Amino acid sequence: MNKTAVLGGSGSGKSTFAIKLSAVTGLPLYHLDNLFWNKDKTHVSREVFDRRLDVVLSYDRYIVDGEYSRTIEKRIAAADTLFYFDIPLEDRLSGASARVGTVHPDLPWVEEELDPEFEKWIRDYDTDQRPVTLALLEKYKEKNIIIFKSREEADNYILSLTKK
Repeated sequence: MNKTAVLGGSGSGKSTFAIKLSAVTGLPLYHLDNLFWNKDKTHVSREVFDRRLDVVLSYDRYIVDGEYSRTIEKRIAAADTLFYFDIPLEDRLSGASARVGTVHPDLPWVEEELDPEFEKWIRDYDTDQRPVTLALLEKYKEKNIIIFKSREEADNYILSLTKK
């Protein structure tokens, strides 16, 4: 496990898992939100984001955390290990709600409320992006792919690494 992508719907627990995985493995962690967003809630251009992502993917060791559907196949193709959070909508919504008012390392600001547009994005994930991601995981099935159906499974995985 040297080049790792953490995928899944918003609010699924990707960032929390990626932080723990980085702490256990020593792999450097890159949050896609930090490559895309500015502190004032504006974002960089597509070209700047793509350049930043390409730099990260050129490294020998990394964890890349985030959804950004346009770049999923590029990240899957570059990675040797993939973690996919395939958890229920209710859990993703509660995860996103729990972030409101807290400092989160994958965003350069603190969310003051659950944005209705963001909530819609979360609700639409199962029909819009999940089938695409699952098809890509099938396409790249020779990779080391770990699918979590709950945050508890992800926590148990981290625990298993600490016992080795």
